[in-house]
Amino acid sequence: MPEPWTTSASASIGADGIVTLVEGSAFCISSRSGEIDPSRPQGLFFRDTRFISELRCTLNGLSPEPLAATAPDPFSGVFVLRGHPSKGHADSHLVLFRRRYVGRGMREDLELENFGEEAAFCSIELLVDADFADLFEVKEGRVRKQGELGVVHEGSRLTFRYKRHAFERATHVQFSGTPRIEGTHVVYETVVPPHGTWSACIEVTPVIGDHEVTPRYQCGQPVERSTPVARLEEWRARMPVVTSDDDQFRALLDRSTRDLAGLRIFDPEFPDRAVVAAGAPWFMTLFGRDSLLTSWMTMLVDPDLALGTLQTLARFQGQDVDARTEEEPGRILHEMRFGETASLALGGGRVYYGTVDATPLFVMLVGELSRWGFRREEVDALLPAADAALRWITDFGDRDGDGYVEYQRTTDHGLQNQGWKDSWDSMRFADGALAATPIALCEVQGYVYAALIARCHCATEAGDHALAASLTARAAELKRRFNEDFWVETDDGGYFALGLDRDKKRIDGVGSNMGHCLWTGIVDEEKAPQVARVLLSDGMFSGWGVRTLSAMNGGYNPISYHCGSVWPHDNALCAAGLMRYGFADEAHRVMRGMVDASRWFGDLLPELFAGMPRDGLRFPVSYPTSCSPQAWAAASPLLFLRTLLRFEPDIRANKLHLAPAVPDWIGTLRLERIPIMGGHLGVEVTGEVVKVLQVPEDLTIVSDPRRPTIPQ
Repeated sequence: MPEPWTTSASASIGADGIVTLVEGSAFCISSRSGEIDPSRPQGLFFRDTRFISELRCTLNGLSPEPLAATAPDPFSGVFVLRGHPSKGHADSHLVLFRRRYVGRGMREDLELENFGEEAAFCSIELLVDADFADLFEVKEGRVRKQGELGVVHEGSRLTFRYKRHAFERATHVQFSGTPRIEGTHVVYETVVPPHGTWSACIEVTPVIGDHEVTPRYQCGQPVERSTPVARLEEWRARMPVVTSDDDQFRALLDRSTRDLAGLRIFDPEFPDRAVVAAGAPWFMTLFGRDSLLTSWMTMLVDPDLALGTLQTLARFQGQDVDARTEEEPGRILHEMRFGETASLALGGGRVYYGTVDATPLFVMLVGELSRWGFRREEVDALLPAADAALRWITDFGDRDGDGYVEYQRTTDHGLQNQGWKDSWDSMRFADGALAATPIALCEVQGYVYAALIARCHCATEAGDHALAASLTARAAELKRRFNEDFWVETDDGGYFALGLDRDKKRIDGVGSNMGHCLWTGIVDEEKAPQVARVLLSDGMFSGWGVRTLSAMNGGYNPISYHCGSVWPHDNALCAAGLMRYGFADEAHRVMRGMVDASRWFGDLLPELFAGMPRDGLRFPVSYPTSCSPQAWAAASPLLFLRTLLRFEPDIRANKLHLAPAVPDWIGTLRLERIPIMGGHLGVEVTGEVVKVLQVPEDLTIVSDPRRPTIPQ
């Protein structure tokens, strides 16, 4: 079995006291006392399977009282607990420390300290279990195991086993010393001398098939943090330095860069190649769409992430036609999964390709890296994969030859909706009726348009003018037809439909998708003001952000996943689109709502939150099971930065479009160490005054924004 991917992921302690520790594809979720409760979405997970479903500790028959919990680094936590006082005493003399380390398994050090003046008899009882539930069974509260579960113990080791067809997993739990083990109860009995200590160590080893994974942290060995910490510190050292007069904006940017550092994962076959996982804790794996958009958003601070993401996705690019996994030649994957549900749902596959937008986004990002003049040989080496992706758009994406890319799953195990709004009920008409597939999404046509423009740019640079002319013509025709076929006329103007259904009828629901169309440049100039008006209308803008679906639309639900909620990454793309068409005030309003919301979520932006109006509760409402941190949400503030600066490089032409539009509430905005042309650039903006610092030789600064109507 190949080595698991590793990361330096971000630990977190939520407002509800839930502690999440992450390292690579292993993560542990527990309460602030360190307890793992099987009735809650908690446990030790590795490669999408829960290897420990219960870990509870009692001291002298009672659950110790939690005093403190901290996560000193992304993969370790310390839990401090107090024993209950003896009868007739106000205080206890016993303090229990639980030190937990996660990495390809888990290690937990128990230390009991007696601050009393006399010896204390102590019984420490541990209750351990493993159900091998799939990640999403746990997340969604539907754990119903149908395979064979068993447990045996040999000496001081418990082994839990699970088997269902070809899916086999096991967990070894090794205890130091010689505890008494009865079933899944492990009991230590000891006398702790006055001012003395007692300690024990627990080591958890996952077993996948017949492969026993070696935990990163093992009992009896020093806790070695060098690799994850070194990666974390190296990334932070390369980050641009950002200062702003707005404290909340600065705090949000700082938290975003820290979270993104932790969401990077490393391929064991290419250990220097980083990609970004979708989100902690539930999505610590490679996603096509999420990773591509996040990489785009972070170009201003780390182009390496985009290159690693593209190279890795190209490795797994579709080669064959497989209805079970929806693989098709040239198609970019949707996600990689390793749990039991993935195996059952995808016909034994571990890579699932059922997404309609990752493939054009892949080509867009190749073109974007080319514009940045970044590692030219390595970027040019990705052009064959980009061309294969364009062939997929024509040969498989456009299923009926009408010039638009549609989606329809190939089996009932695939995703019903395959755009970024991939919940089953997201595609709605204005009256709330659900649209039938195949569906051509409006934003996907925008991505295809931008992909054609991106590949045209690369062809022009290579001197292939015939290919460039062909791609330009295709893009122009797509834009012309799109603006006719997707436009919904209304009494007060109009807007773009969510998509076209199987009968080519406009899905006339009002949603945020049209903001992505602005971002890609596919919208005609004369229609852009109407799109901006709708996005900032009362039905669409909650005060905190643009809703996924208008409050005036049938089927609106502010606490649904995609039918009225607010997604930060969606808002970041809408703001970038608004700014691209010159609607600076509207873009500022969207960004201000996001920045204001972040203070309610610990200076970060969660995956999504409820679309309830700001003028009602006056605070944003959380969405249950929202990922925090989540990659494209964490990256959104970095795209805000680029949007505010209107930072659009074309380095191979030695040009940088830099036309800042920074609102008064941000005050002075200063960025140092922006990576460009093998060096660094600095920008300081105060009102209308723009200072560009450390300009690389031969780079021309263009003070006009790049226009959306010019194919470049």
